[in-house]
Amino acid sequence: MKTIRFIDLFSGIGGMRLAFESAARSLNLETECVLSSEINSDAQLVYQKNFADTPLGDIRLIDKLPEHEILLAGFPCQSFSYAGKKEGFGDTRGTLFFEIARLIDTFKPQAFIFENVRGLVSHDGGRTLETIKGEIKSRGYSFDYFLLNSSNFSLPQNRVRVYLGRRFSIRS
Repeated sequence: MKTIRFIDLFSGIGGMRLAFESAARSLNLETECVLSSEINSDAQLVYQKNFADTPLGDIRLIDKLPEHEILLAGFPCQSFSYAGKKEGFGDTRGTLFFEIARLIDTFKPQAFIFENVRGLVSHDGGRTLETIKGEIKSRGYSFDYFLLNSSNFSLPQNRVRVYLGRRFSIRS
């Protein structure tokens, strides 16, 4: 059975990891998380309890990424949210996407999946999404995004999120 090595940045309590591992299992694929990172100490504790893996802290202190095939990242959304101040890249949290780009330069994964609020799509008249797309494409990746509502996946909430990614297929 093929094993996919992945990285979980801005891991929170592990929601993206849980979904990724479940999807991989449904395709008869093994997974191995080779690095996780989360700055919030309470979230780190829950993640450790959930996965027996303690995430590293601040992403800005990670020098380089280990070998992996897939990069997961739910980067901070407060700067792009309809409910927030909408400061985008003018807010330190909004600039953390560029830390992902910096780390991609240290080891280029085959694919990535990023998650954020739907406000990212329209933020600053669409220029924020175009900037992110430009950063990704300048590294040689294709770029797609799509919106999903959690209510369509048997979850008891109505929460629309944007997923950014590179098209890929997994071959055994």
